[in-house]
This record gives sequence, C-alpha cells and structure tokens, in this order.
Amino acid sequence: MNQSKNKLSNWLLVVGVIILAVAPLIFIRDAEFGGADDQAKKAIGEVQPGYETWFQPVFKPPSGVENLLFTSQAALGAGVIGYVIGLYQERDRQQRNKE
Repeated sequence: MNQSKNKLSNWLLVVGVIILAVAPLIFIRDAEFGGADDQAKKAIGEVQPGYETWFQPVFKPPSGVENLLFTSQAALGAGVIGYVIGLYQERDRQQRNKE
C-alpha cells in the first residue's frame, strides 16, 4: 500500500514539473525569454552609459555550442544531485534493515 502511494506521488510530481515547464510556453506565446546577463547589461547601460568592461572572455563559443554547454552543465548537476540523494536514501534504508 505504501509503495503504491509513493508511485502515485512520484507521478504527480513528474506531471507537475512538466506542467510548470510547458505552461509558460503555451500561455505566453510571443514573449522573449532573455537571460539575466542581458538584463544586467541593459541595467548597467542605464545607470552608467560610458561603462567599459574590465576584461574580455578567454573563449566565446558560438551560440549553439554555448547553449549545449549550459544544458550539459545543468544535466550534470542534476545527475550529481540525484546520485547523492539516492546514495543517502540507500544508506538510510540499509541502516534501518540492520536495526
């Protein structure tokens, strides 16, 4: 009984995450989803119009590669977090079985 409740909860969470990810794309069709870097650059330009950056990036990948690197970084981080959560859950389960 408890395991079926967990499965239902997991599926409800998955559906909720999918809805949260897709809803903005459906309801706000013509919006531009800009990044924080662009907003910061615009705000700095308004506050101090003559501002010049202190240094330039060492490596500036093309736009498609930049998105790939960002997505890969997010996926790797999610994988590490998922692994750590699973590791702690398994340790906890083994400890309860010993007792």
